Amino acid sequence: MTEATTTRRARLRAQTTAEIKDVALRALTEHGAAGISLRAIARDMGMTAGAIYSYFETRDALITALMVDIHNALADAELAAYTAAPADDAAAQLHAVATAYREWAVANVAEFQLIYGDPIPGYQMPADGPAREAAHRACILLTGIVALGWKPAARRDAITWADLDPVLAAEVRQAYPELPPAALALSIRVWARIHGLVTLEIYGHLTNLTPRPEAVFAADVAALLEDLNW
Repeated sequence: MTEATTTRRARLRAQTTAEIKDVALRALTEHGAAGISLRAIARDMGMTAGAIYSYFETRDALITALMVDIHNALADAELAAYTAAPADDAAAQLHAVATAYREWAVANVAEFQLIYGDPIPGYQMPADGPAREAAHRACILLTGIVALGWKPAARRDAITWADLDPVLAAEVRQAYPELPPAALALSIRVWARIHGLVTLEIYGHLTNLTPRPEAVFAADVAALLEDLNW
């Protein structure tokens, strides 16, 4: 087999893999996570069931691949906003990342619901590997912002590293060795505050409360920054 043939096969495989993911995302949008079926995707693509299993051995493997892509897409959007903010201004960085988080979620509802919605029956995300690393990217970015704005004297949380996910804790300790566990705990609480209103909006729970959820969200982010005193 020549190098050109190998490269061509790899390229075709990558194209087919991407197409399978695209069809799965359409099924997700139309039918929810329950609509993701390897056999149904194969039928839509004109493939045999046996052929699609050579790309993804199980439905769960496909869902995990989708979650990796989605978590990375969200983290990329947040990273772009973070990079555009002043490098020495934690408040501006958090405002930018929070805004990017909501904008991405509103533009990618099905994807948001896949990674943050109800558990998928029978599915369990792998305990480690690319999926977990992708899921942690946004938290590590947020922890970097907390590190910039961190005021130790104002934070006396009785949190230890043992109270936190060991994989995430190890990643944060490698990136920010001088930060205490309370800083990571704060970044989780900040994310929870941002995530809460976005989730209510995505699932339609703000419809009868406000015609302008973006204004309510912006006001809450401003209040959060005031509480942090950055």
